[in-house]
Amino acid sequence: MISSFPKLLSATVITLKLLSASLIIGLFVGLLFAILRLNKNIFINKFAYGYSYLFRGTPLLVQIFIIYYGLGNLIGNNEFLKSSLLWTVLKEPYWCAIIAFALNTGAYTSEILRSAFQTIKPGMIEAGKSLGITSKIIFYKIQIPIAIRQSLPAYGNEIILMLKGTSLASTVTLMDLTGVAKYIVSTTFKPIEVFIIAGSIYLFMTFVIHNLIKYLEKKYSFQ
Repeated sequence: MISSFPKLLSATVITLKLLSASLIIGLFVGLLFAILRLNKNIFINKFAYGYSYLFRGTPLLVQIFIIYYGLGNLIGNNEFLKSSLLWTVLKEPYWCAIIAFALNTGAYTSEILRSAFQTIKPGMIEAGKSLGITSKIIFYKIQIPIAIRQSLPAYGNEIILMLKGTSLASTVTLMDLTGVAKYIVSTTFKPIEVFIIAGSIYLFMTFVIHNLIKYLEKKYSFQ
């Protein structure tokens, strides 16, 4: 356990990079599709709903396999596409994992933000309009900040779920925390000791995220 700890700790950096990149991209994707879900145009609304339904209704592991093995092989076997930027991205398991994670968390984030937008009282928007504030400024300065505050508890859970979901990156040969733990187990044949350390690191990161979200909830809660 002592000898495996430094190796697992260094692999945690990869896990945190995967988590950070996925959450940043997923937040923008989620915000975009939350806005599309609120659009009154039925085609735009159904398109956004379809994206959310697809990625929330299928396992994250399947999504990783489809992007890495499915799209990777499809583009890799096509000479025209193989010379494109798309192949440069999809041939790397690191970027395939980030794309899968970002699209997955983006779907959940879109529903979290959509429900948060719908809880905003119409009177707050009407008050902004009565002061002569444009709809665009009302959206960016009033609706988005309120939606973010109200979605913090649910989004905190999504961050924790995404952290645990990054462990699936090891299935596409990425040496993240779980991947390194599997490698150490294959050479030492001591799964209990190694996975206790790996699980403790995940638990510590969850503890930090949980308390950070609680702090932000308290700081930005309405008085």
